[in-house]
Amino acid sequence: MRKTLICSILALGLFGVGCGKREEGGAPPKTEPAPATSTKSTEPVKIGLAAPLTGSYAKIGNDMLNGAILAIEQRNAAGGVLGRRIDLVKRDDQGEPKVAVAVARELTGAGVACVVGHFNSGCTIPASEIYNDAKIPAVTPASTNPQVTDRGYKFMFRVCGRDDQQGTVGAKFVAEELKLKKVAVLHDKTTYGQGLADEFKKTAEKLGLQVVYYGGFAKEEYDFRSVITAMKDVSPELVYFGGIYNQAGRLVVQMKQAGLNALFMSGDGMIDKEFIKSAGKDAEGVYLTFGPDPAQVPSAKPFIDGYQKRFGEEIGTYSVYGYDAANVLMTAMEKAGSVDGSKVQEVMHAETFDCAMGRIEFDQRGDIKASYYVMWIVKDGQFAVWKK
Repeated sequence: MRKTLICSILALGLFGVGCGKREEGGAPPKTEPAPATSTKSTEPVKIGLAAPLTGSYAKIGNDMLNGAILAIEQRNAAGGVLGRRIDLVKRDDQGEPKVAVAVARELTGAGVACVVGHFNSGCTIPASEIYNDAKIPAVTPASTNPQVTDRGYKFMFRVCGRDDQQGTVGAKFVAEELKLKKVAVLHDKTTYGQGLADEFKKTAEKLGLQVVYYGGFAKEEYDFRSVITAMKDVSPELVYFGGIYNQAGRLVVQMKQAGLNALFMSGDGMIDKEFIKSAGKDAEGVYLTFGPDPAQVPSAKPFIDGYQKRFGEEIGTYSVYGYDAANVLMTAMEKAGSVDGSKVQEVMHAETFDCAMGRIEFDQRGDIKASYYVMWIVKDGQFAVWKK
């Protein structure tokens, strides 16, 4: 309000100078409205980011953050959005749903135009209700539970796949490529972990696989001996785990120590080098589902080079998805010619976006239209796309 008043006074002052220059006896100047540019906002555009920046999932959360930072710095260097600088407003949701809700309220209260986040589906789902009510577009780089987009919230999007897709890919691989019959299914009791495990189990049973064990444990648990003993009694050929890398590494090691020599498979929450560090030699031969390898995507090379130059390290697992999420939002604002959330989400549903991981187009739910998941394997101490 104060800024508008000052602008008005300045405009009147300039008009007065113009009147003083009128020639004696000349016609009075016409009163015209101020040019549209005089009311154009020059305030920075605020983009929120919500991720687990501390706690068990901090590595992935900070990878996402770095990707978004790079995207915003590059956009600012090119003139910002609609001629306005972008400011990043980051918040740590600690990977906890209750904290995520508080963070979502903080971000909406801070006046962000849009949000990159969250990482965990259990955080994204309740937080998205707040963003949707506030008409603030949000793009998650990593939340894969179907309920993220299946509730009809037009302001919620994701640049990753869905668990009903990756659970299906995993189960089909077990049945058709590995040709196994007996599987055990575990999860970490989170929205993401249990949702993914259930999708795998559902498809596995449809394909004729025998689920000989199904169970879960708290995401804070690191002693899996009782669960492993129970699984040994039913002799699974493969153990499927819906969860995150911090537990997966110890689970694999404890399975080997107990003499349970079943193969191991998980989803996208496991693809982080911390898994290989914690599992050591026992990580070899582990399977998991994830998106394509960015190193094999030509459009991702400028991002990879820029990331390594900016941060002095290799890209993290979700760095490119944080980068693409931020760029989609900024590009949508440019295409909309506005930072108004309603206009921005309309553009996001209607347009295509050229991103580091390729061209992205959203369906009416906010999901990407292209297929996403491929099978990976740990080979020679590194994650690699599986090949026959």
